[in-house]
Amino acid sequence: MFDTLTDKLESAFKDLSGQGKLTELNVANSIKEIRRALVSADVNYKIAKEFTDKVKDQALGEKNVLKSVSPGQLMVKIVQDELIELMGGQSVGINIKANPGIVLISGLQGSGKTTFSGKLAKYLKEKKNKTPLLVACDVYRPAAVDQLEVLGGQIGVPVYKNLESKDPVQIAQEAVKMAKGKHDVVIVDTAGRLAVDEEMMTEIGNIKAGINPTETLFVVDSMTGQDAVNTAKAFNEVINFDGVVLTKLDGDTRGGAALTIKYTVGKPIKFVSTGETLETLDVFHPDRMAQRILGMGDIVSFVEKAQEQFDEKEAARLEKKIRKNKFDFNDFKSQIAQIKRMGNIKDLMKMVPGFNKIAKQVGEIDDDAFKKVEAIIDSMTPYERAHPEAINTSRKNRLAKGSGNGIIEVNQFLRQFDAMRKMMHQFTKQHDRQHGGGGGGSSSLARRKALRKKKKRR
Repeated sequence: MFDTLTDKLESAFKDLSGQGKLTELNVANSIKEIRRALVSADVNYKIAKEFTDKVKDQALGEKNVLKSVSPGQLMVKIVQDELIELMGGQSVGINIKANPGIVLISGLQGSGKTTFSGKLAKYLKEKKNKTPLLVACDVYRPAAVDQLEVLGGQIGVPVYKNLESKDPVQIAQEAVKMAKGKHDVVIVDTAGRLAVDEEMMTEIGNIKAGINPTETLFVVDSMTGQDAVNTAKAFNEVINFDGVVLTKLDGDTRGGAALTIKYTVGKPIKFVSTGETLETLDVFHPDRMAQRILGMGDIVSFVEKAQEQFDEKEAARLEKKIRKNKFDFNDFKSQIAQIKRMGNIKDLMKMVPGFNKIAKQVGEIDDDAFKKVEAIIDSMTPYERAHPEAINTSRKNRLAKGSGNGIIEVNQFLRQFDAMRKMMHQFTKQHDRQHGGGGGGSSSLARRKALRKKKKRR
C-alpha cells in the first residue's frame, strides 16, 4: 500500500538535504517531483497541481522560516499537513444512533460489499457492544445469501433472508420491522450495480427511500484507482451516501482513490479494508494515513491492534512462567496466534517508525512465515511442549520427519527458542533487581520484613 508513492516522495525530500534554507529554486525542484509522485499514484493532474501549489505557497511563506528545522523536515511537515487536509482532516464515525440504526451498503459488483458487511457486523459487535442483524438483499448474484450466512455464522451474527421474494425493498423493510426491540443495528447488504444501469440505480434509490437508513456507505475497490473516484461521484448523485469504504488497500494499489475521493465527492472515507479475513477492517484516520504515506509509520494504530489482542490475566500468567524460566512451546504458540490476529506482519512492521525500510528489504512476509515453527510445535507430544529441555536427538529426528522440515531447521528453531527463553528470564531478573524484587512477590515481601526488623533493633 502506497509503497511507490512513499519512495518517490522520500526522493523528492532528499533533494533538500544539505540545503541551508528553502528557496524558490530548491522548492520548485521538490514540488515538481512531488507532483510527479502524485500523478504516478493515479491522482488527477488538476488535484495534484492544486495540492503542490498549496505546498509551494506554504514552503515559501515567511511564517515557515524556522532556524531550528531543516528545509527537508519543514517540507515533510508541510506535505503531511496538506495530505491530511486532502484526505478529510479527521476521522468521521458512522451514525447508528436510531433504534435500530440502519446501515445501507452500496457499491459496484465485485467491490467487496458482502465481505465488508460481515466485517462491519464483527466490528460493531465486538468493539461497540452492538447486537447487529445482517440482511441479505442481493437477490441477483448466485450464492450471495449463502456467503452472507457463512460470514454471519463465523461471527455469531444472525442473517435475515427471504428466498421467496425477489423484491429487495420488501426484504429490507421486513428486516427492519423484525429487528425492532431485538437488534440495535441493521446492516443491509445490497446487490452490486453499475452506475450506467438506470434500473439498478433506481432500485438502490428505492431501497434507501423504503428504509430511511441512518447511514449509507459506498464500498469501492481501491485497486480501480481514479475510476473509483469517478464511480463514487456517479453514485453520490443518485443516493447521496454518507461515507466511503475503501477495500483491498493491501493489493497493488497506487493510492489515488484514497488520496482524492474526499476532495472529489465531498464525502469522508470512514473505513478501510486490507484483506479477506474479518479482522482486517480499520477506521480511517487521515493523519495516520498521511504518516504511513510519508514513511513515518503509525505507532498509534499498532498499539491499538496490540491492545485488542492483549489479555491481562494471560499476561500475568506468562510473566510468572517467564520469571521461573518455565516459558514453554504452548506459550510460544499462543503468542504467535496473537501476532497473527493483529494482521499482516509486513503491514505491522510498516506501522513502527523506522521499520518501513526494513519491511521493504525483507521481501514478502505473511502468516506463512510462522508455518515451519508451528509445524514443529504441532509435531511435539504434550509432554515435549511443556518440557522443552526434554527434547533430545531422537526426539529432534522425529520432529523433523513429523513437521516436514530438515534436522537443521529443527535444531535452529530449538536454539533460537532456548536463547529467547533465557533472554526473557534474564530480563525479568534484571527488572526485579532494579525495582526491588519480583513485582511485589515473595522476594519483595521478605525484603520489606527484613527492613522492619532492622528498624526495630535500632
